[in-house]
Amino acid sequence: MVTQYKLHLQTLVLLISLVHLCMPVCVDIQSDTEAIVGKAMKLTCISCLKREEVTVKTFVKWLYTPSPTKGKNISYLIYEHNTNNSNVDDNPFKDRLNWNGSKDLQEVSIEIRNVTYNDSGLYTCEIRRVFGFELYTPVFEVNKTINLTVKEKASDDTTAIYSEIMMYVLLVFLTFWLLVEMVYCYRKISKSDEQAQDTATNYLAIPSEQKDNPAAPVTE
Repeated sequence: MVTQYKLHLQTLVLLISLVHLCMPVCVDIQSDTEAIVGKAMKLTCISCLKREEVTVKTFVKWLYTPSPTKGKNISYLIYEHNTNNSNVDDNPFKDRLNWNGSKDLQEVSIEIRNVTYNDSGLYTCEIRRVFGFELYTPVFEVNKTINLTVKEKASDDTTAIYSEIMMYVLLVFLTFWLLVEMVYCYRKISKSDEQAQDTATNYLAIPSEQKDNPAAPVTE
């Protein structure tokens, strides 16, 4: 249900971007926090670039902290991605992780295949960017966490249902608004063409004598 809601949200963002082309393409969307046993789970991590004209190198690390057991709280490096290479270290997720990020590395998401109950825990997405300027190279770092819960089946979320309904309403409204705008523009253009055609027709209907000898002004 939450995944469908995010899909509708992305569709809404696409429609808005088509109407307002000046708006940024990158949109920061929060990750789902509920996974289903045996299914694939995408851990979404997005950090939009604010200086696209500057050369930047991006380094990404994903850390996993299992649910606390016997007072222990240990984090594991489960995935690392940089501009030169990608690698998956030896960890509980070996052969079950896929890179799901974008080419420009604004989205640095990963996907877990065949989720198990042991995958519950805290996931941390660490992003480190080094910007290239002529005189100095500033570094930008951001960390995002996802507290993942694994369940046997998806739970019915009333809030998500209402949000999905509202999303459908907004999509219908935007589609109708775009249609009205298109009809209005078409009618406006057609009316301008008709007025230009009427003016040309009226001009052609005037006798040539009147065109050559316009009426003299009336004097008292």
